[in-house]
Amino acid sequence: MSLTGGVLTAVPALHTATASAARLLLRAAHPVLALGGSGDGPPVTVPRDPAREAARRELSKPMYHENDPSLFQRALDAFWDWLDRLFGRAATATPGGTLGLVVVVLCVVALLAALWWRLGTPHRTPASTAPLFGERPRTAADHRATAEAHAAQGHWDQAVQERVRAVVRALEERTLLDARPGRTADEAAAEAGHALPDHADRLRSAARDFDDVTYGGRSASEETYWRLSALDLDIERARPVLADHAPHQGDAG
Repeated sequence: MSLTGGVLTAVPALHTATASAARLLLRAAHPVLALGGSGDGPPVTVPRDPAREAARRELSKPMYHENDPSLFQRALDAFWDWLDRLFGRAATATPGGTLGLVVVVLCVVALLAALWWRLGTPHRTPASTAPLFGERPRTAADHRATAEAHAAQGHWDQAVQERVRAVVRALEERTLLDARPGRTADEAAAEAGHALPDHADRLRSAARDFDDVTYGGRSASEETYWRLSALDLDIERARPVLADHAPHQGDAG
């Protein structure tokens, strides 16, 4: 049989089974029923619990559940009911009802799109742990020439990397940094900031640019490259701040 619109429709092939189930249900509902025999005979009593159990066993047979919805369909129906109730409550609480809720949702989507367009795909920027330079030593002039060649071709990632390397190598050539193998961009910026405090913030920013491109998965821009080029030129002309020496104390007279 099938349940359609709340109306019980009997299938002829299941007539006997349906009648048997109905009798068992009636027995479960009434502890005493007259079954068969003449009206003058004593009624046949059926205990309530056994009758209910028999009806349950009868109705658990597959023939009564052939048209039942699948587990997936029931879960999907439950999800849509929950979603409908959720939006119904939200529409009730939102000024303007459903139209107001739609406007709010569209505003949120527009805001997220604007943030994504402005900031780009977020990436976690880890601190650099790999060495800044390769095994083969190169001069600051070599790194600058390579950076300019990459910039001429529009390869801004490589151009930024080489320009930062040129800055650090130039500091080593001026002995403002010791030539230490395995130094990272962050370490170089922190150490150079002591000798060139006026450029400490720009040096840290350059190290972040290097890390973003090399380790953070970000793409460099032309603006970033020219900013690093200006830093390279400014540091080349900058005069370091030497450590102050304590004045000599005169002999007491």
